[in-house]
Amino acid sequence: MGEGRKAVVLLSGGLDSATTLAMAHDEGYALYTLSFDYGQRHKIELDASRRISDRYRVKKHLLIDINLKDIGGSALTDDIDVPKIRTQNTEYKTQIPVTYVPARNTIFLSLALSWAETLKASDIFIGVNAIDYSGYPDCRPEYIKAFENMANLATKVSVEGEIKFKIHTPLIDLSKAELIKKGTELKVDYALTWSCYDPQKEDSGTRNTESGIWDTEHGQYIPCGRCDSCILRARGFKEAGISDPLAW
Repeated sequence: MGEGRKAVVLLSGGLDSATTLAMAHDEGYALYTLSFDYGQRHKIELDASRRISDRYRVKKHLLIDINLKDIGGSALTDDIDVPKIRTQNTEYKTQIPVTYVPARNTIFLSLALSWAETLKASDIFIGVNAIDYSGYPDCRPEYIKAFENMANLATKVSVEGEIKFKIHTPLIDLSKAELIKKGTELKVDYALTWSCYDPQKEDSGTRNTESGIWDTEHGQYIPCGRCDSCILRARGFKEAGISDPLAW
């Protein structure tokens, strides 16, 4: 990896953030990845973020604990069922789903900004997408632009003219199929990623365990195949004409 200017990359462990990291890597940035243990339903994505960071030999992978479970209000952090097969229903993309975590990207980007200011890194990457996504308001271009404006009003280094922050969203206008094709061109190992909101423990021996992933604390898990994230991922790989290494 080159020794270009520094960039902080938000890394959830999913295919979008892994593709974003690969694109930043391809542009020659010195990479600093940031992940969050925020009280989400499972830690599998955190294992994935570590593996992906190791693969790209980032300068530092920082994992921050934030207990959003105490706030709740989301199926990812509260005792609320994850909706299934929602993409086949009329409310898809017309209602913000219960998997939306209140103000999550604002919280994550704020901490990324704090780290970037400390590192003197003017570039922050986030893998938000406004085409094939679950309808979250904090994935829209107007939100990203507003946050970038705020970042350059609220930080010492920007007010003093040392740094002008840029929030990079290289996937914002790409479909899932397009970003998967781009990631494949960049040799992203999608077997390292995890997308499912509601993973199922592999304990029956009736499914293909090779399509699962190993949670270092709890054993072998497979994607549920029915949540928004699973459906969007499966459709993306199918439309791209590429096999998903985690296919269930």
